[in-house]
Amino acid sequence: MTEDRIEREIQIDAPLERVWTLVAQPGFWVADEASLAGTVAREGETMVARNAEYGDFPVRVEKVEPPNRLAYRWASAFPGEALTDGNSTLVEFTLSQEGTGTRLKVVESGFASLAGSEELRAKAVRDNSGGWPQVFDAFKKRAEQSPS
Repeated sequence: MTEDRIEREIQIDAPLERVWTLVAQPGFWVADEASLAGTVAREGETMVARNAEYGDFPVRVEKVEPPNRLAYRWASAFPGEALTDGNSTLVEFTLSQEGTGTRLKVVESGFASLAGSEELRAKAVRDNSGGWPQVFDAFKKRAEQSPS
């Protein structure tokens, strides 16, 4: 049976407000950075996160609770397809201030409910489990740079 959730967290040496600004760019974890300029999460809105290597992914903003929680839905195992309950997972980001830095936690859930074969669901968990550490490493570097 497929695992249903992935949990990861990271400590970032940047103020909560800076990290929030970056996390509030819908699809930041998959979209090419240049395509994110000027985007801000608004509950209920759907946008397409464009990635030159992996394709286009619809991302819907589910919940915005500044500056501590954001939730998005995306169809990582179904690039280019419109979002449905059967093809998307929920990605929840929680931010908390720790000293002068920020703890960022992600929980992605809903893999066991994805439409398709057990093999497809297991592959989605493997792919995303391997992807989150890469995303967090790149995000940490970006967040810790001085804003331009």
